[in-house]
Amino acid sequence: MELSDIDLVTLAKAARGSAAFDTLVRRHQAPLRAFLIRLTGDAGAADDLAQEALIKAYRGIDGFRGGSSFRSWLFSIAMREAMMARRKSRARSELAAASDDQVADAASPDFSIDLQRALASLSDDERAAALLCDAAGFSHAEAAGAMAAPLGTVKTLVARAREKLRAAMMNENSDDEAAAGAA
Repeated sequence: MELSDIDLVTLAKAARGSAAFDTLVRRHQAPLRAFLIRLTGDAGAADDLAQEALIKAYRGIDGFRGGSSFRSWLFSIAMREAMMARRKSRARSELAAASDDQVADAASPDFSIDLQRALASLSDDERAAALLCDAAGFSHAEAAGAMAAPLGTVKTLVARAREKLRAAMMNENSDDEAAAGAA
């Protein structure tokens, strides 16, 4: 019988360094990394952020109270790490916007460049809410917990993001059709 996340957290709290946390890592690492790739558009940064989030979760496992799922708690740590990294990046005056070449290079193979660009046009909160609900499979309530935001705000962010993505993708498709017609 496979143990639940809550059972594994309880075991991890009781026995530091146990295999219980390793099991949690194996269970949640791939979806966490996929979420962070889509959030940041950079596979290398996503790997670093996922590792940092998992380390913080391990160190702070005693702080997990079970008010939400372990997955939601872990993703909220990862989101905070991503937002802090983004602020640090802006503060260091790195290039304000990634060039189209960087976005194309960072796009995962199963993630279209057009969609990556459309996601990059969203605000941080809109992108996070949409990715949590649509890519990571969170319910609105779980996403609200992960984002530490009111449920209504998350619903609004998701709806707004979906509309902006739909419009951006329609625009990309019409641009592609116009270019094909001109050739």
